[in-house]
Parts: sequence; structure tokens; C-alpha cells
Amino acid sequence: MNADVPQPLIVDVLLPLRLAGKERARRKAVAEALSVEPARIVELRLLRESLDARHKPIQFRLRLEVGLDSPLPPLPPIHREYSHVPDHAPKAIIVGMGPAGMFAALRCLDRGILPVVLERGKDVDSRRADLDYLHKSGEVNPESNYCFGEGGAGTFSDGKLFTRATKRGPVQEIYQVFVSHGAPSALMTDAHPHLGSDLLPQIVKNIRQSILQAGGEVHFQSRVTDLLLSTNQRSVRGVVCADGRVFEADAVILATGHSARDIYRMLHGKKILLQKKAFAMGVRIEHPQYLIDRSQYHLRAGERRDPLLPAARYALSTKIADRGVHSFCMCPGGYIIPAATDDDEVVVNGMSLSHRDSPYANAGFVVTVEPQDSAELESEWGVLSGMMYQKNLEQQTARAGGGQRKAPAQLADDFMKGRISSRLLNSTYEPGIVSCPLHELLPAGIVWRMREGLELFNRQIRGFSGPEAQLVGCETRTSSPLRIPRESPSLQHPEIEGLYPCGEGAGYAGGIVSAAMDGLHTAEAVAAQLKSQA
Repeated sequence: MNADVPQPLIVDVLLPLRLAGKERARRKAVAEALSVEPARIVELRLLRESLDARHKPIQFRLRLEVGLDSPLPPLPPIHREYSHVPDHAPKAIIVGMGPAGMFAALRCLDRGILPVVLERGKDVDSRRADLDYLHKSGEVNPESNYCFGEGGAGTFSDGKLFTRATKRGPVQEIYQVFVSHGAPSALMTDAHPHLGSDLLPQIVKNIRQSILQAGGEVHFQSRVTDLLLSTNQRSVRGVVCADGRVFEADAVILATGHSARDIYRMLHGKKILLQKKAFAMGVRIEHPQYLIDRSQYHLRAGERRDPLLPAARYALSTKIADRGVHSFCMCPGGYIIPAATDDDEVVVNGMSLSHRDSPYANAGFVVTVEPQDSAELESEWGVLSGMMYQKNLEQQTARAGGGQRKAPAQLADDFMKGRISSRLLNSTYEPGIVSCPLHELLPAGIVWRMREGLELFNRQIRGFSGPEAQLVGCETRTSSPLRIPRESPSLQHPEIEGLYPCGEGAGYAGGIVSAAMDGLHTAEAVAAQLKSQA
């Protein structure tokens, strides 16, 4: 660094809601913070923007880079090009085209490795048609649904891109890749960025084009059913697909997502080491969005939020008798969706569009499930017992709904008092809801903790468990109930050389950004291993 070149200053300022976007107000606030004349401020650049709604008046907190007495150095353009990888380059099979798989493929290209992506589901446009049919008919396509298909479960979700897993990798790099593939540039400065399921499909398609243009391969409707192992069963040579096609490569990255139960069964059947892990189950809780706005923005009765404010969100968490009780995947201005992957299940999840303009808010309201909770299933299912504990509740939920993907529901107040709801509120869950005693459907250890959690959270958000709150069941796919182990630093499975468990399905991520970072991290490990073998 040249000491003679003046370095940009970083300044945090608070500005009222209606002034935060005005350049003149920003300059004045920065000049006051630095105790300088406004004329000395040559340029301002927004680094981070967050909402401070703890008190009235609501303000925006801006982190600004300041060019004092001179302009700021220009930023490099956010544009990623990937060098073409020749056919004779080392190959990595990537099973799954969710965030982990996509970003693993991009990093493989960076490292001169040819990625061969095998996705069991369809391309994002065909997938959208299958989802429309699911909403109309209630019929689940087991290979093309809210969990399986191009982009993974994150494509049709709220598209939340903030993460607390910053120690795992370069969050800004993930954002840059999204922006270079069509995401709004505001993604780089928003403290809680999200994209929405109306924007994500095109971004996912653009990432696919980057992979193809650089020589990579993407194969849809290519469900992997087996691993090709060496004679001594200690290394992997490739995979076999359901239609009999065989793909061979130098490495296999398993990035299948948390719902690929057939992959867990296949690994277990081959006696490849798996481990049970904690996950969470519960319901979706749905409220009118104005109720959340009223609490989070300190509005008076009948007062609506300012149009400049986004739909309010929340994150609630506590521990009750050594188990976590918390909100999950909160969707302001969102919708409850049918996320089953088999026709004998009902599973609910949440999504929203980029504008988050639905009149309802929803979130998972879940309780931690520990490995010992499924102990009674271990004699039959072994390490898969947690997965079957999850599956059993999904089947019971389907029976309680009565068919056609209808979901059991109950007013929060009735759940608290242990009575069936004589009426239900409107819901965004399109297949429809039916009144059901969720307090009898859910495991007892989840029910009493949910009741205590509802009582506690109602003190934090007025009306959270009140007459306008409705529970829709059941939320079961918060994370994988299994971990596919890997060793550090190679990230290979401890028993199978060349097999790289990755992302949410392997138990190493939770959300779009952390899965994407794990994809980058895993591809780097593959590159390091192949280089050492060259």
C-alpha cells in the first residue's frame, strides 16, 4: 500500500427513512460525522444498508465509503467469465444442481476441472410447469417438485441470501456470482438480501449457461442410483443413473440436498458410513403481514407501514428443556407451499416473491429433534431411523389432510388449549387446509415445547399466538436427519476415496449461501487432491 495515496474512509451514519436515499442528506450526515466541510466530500459509495426499526422514528443505517478531497478508486466490474475447459481435463461428477452443486461446478471450471452435473429433476422452466400442476391437482411428481430440479429447493423459496456462516467462506464472492448472472446489484449492499422465486429461475438458467459455455456438462432427468466403486470398494470411479447410463470421473461430489432419501438408502445399502444428526420439525405459522408490521415497526392500531419499508420479518429463538424452539425460513409477504417429494406425504415450506407483497407472513415454527428421539425405529432402520421418523410424520400429515395435498391446520389459540378448531382462517396454502388437532398429530415432546414457545414469543411479538395466528402442518424438511461424514482437510468420505459429500444433503450447510460456499470449498478440495495425484 502506497502511504502517499489517500485511503478511502469508512463512515457509518443514521438517516431518517425518507432521507436515506438522498445524496444531499448523505453528504451532510457524513460531513457532520467527520467534522469537515461538505465541499470536501468528492464521492460517496454505499457499502451496506440496514434498517434500524428498534425505535421511532425508523432509520436506515448506512455504511459509506468516502472519497475525501479526491474521488474513490473505481470498482472492478462484476463480470465473471470462465475459461473453456477441454474434454481431456480431469472430470468431476456433481450429483445435484442446487446451490452447492452449481457453485462447485463454477469453481471446478476455475480450477481447470470439467464438471459433469447430474440433476434428477428437470430444467427450471419445465419444473415450473410441474409445480403449477401440483398446485392445481395436488399430485406430486417425485422427480420434479419444490425440492428436486434445477436450482434445488432454493429456486422456489424466499431466496434469502444472508447467512451467519461467514467463517466458512467468501460471502461477497457468492453475491458477486449472483449479480454477474442477473441478480440486482443491491444484493451487494443490503444487510439482509433476498431474491425471491420470481428472480431466481433466470439467474439459475444463466449459471447453467456459464457452465455449458465453458465446456461443462449439465444432464437433467438423470437420477443417480448407484456408485461405481473400485474392486476393493475403497474408491469411487463414477456413478450409474436410473436409465442405465454410466458416468466415470476422477471425483464424485454428492450435492443432493436434504430430501434425496434414495441416496441415503443407496449408501446405507452399500454399507458406506452415515451418521445420524439433529434436525427440527414442527409447523408453519401464518399471520396477516400487518400484524408482524405492527409489532416490528411499532405501529398504532390501524396504522399501515410506510411504503418505503419492506414487509417486516422476525427471527425468534429460545431453548426449552435442552431443545431449541425457533422460527425457521421466515417469509415476509410470502406463501406456504407443498414441498412433498412423494405422493404419500404432506410437507409444508415457505416462499415469497422479490417484492414480498402477499398480505400474509409465514415461518417455520419448529423444535429440535435429537437422534435418540427415533431410537425405537433403530432396530428396523438403523442409521436411517431419523429419516424414517421424519417420513412417518409426513405420511401421518397426509392422512390427516385427507388427500390431494391438503394440509392439517389449527388456530394457534386452539393448539394452546388442546381443542379442535371449529373454523379456520384464510391461508396462502393453495391445495387447501382442513381442521385437525395438530396437538395430537405431532410428537408429544414437540407439542409441549411449541406451546411454551408460543407463549414466550407472544410476549415478544404481540398477537404471535393470538386469534389471527394459524398453524399449518407439518414442517419437517428443515435440514438433513443424516450426515455423510468427510475428513478434513481432504473433504473426502473417510471410507471412499474420491467421494466428496457436500452441502445440505451431506449435513454441512443450511441455506443458499452456506450451501454455495460449501460447494466452492469442496471443489477446491477436489482440485487440491487431483493436483497432488498428477
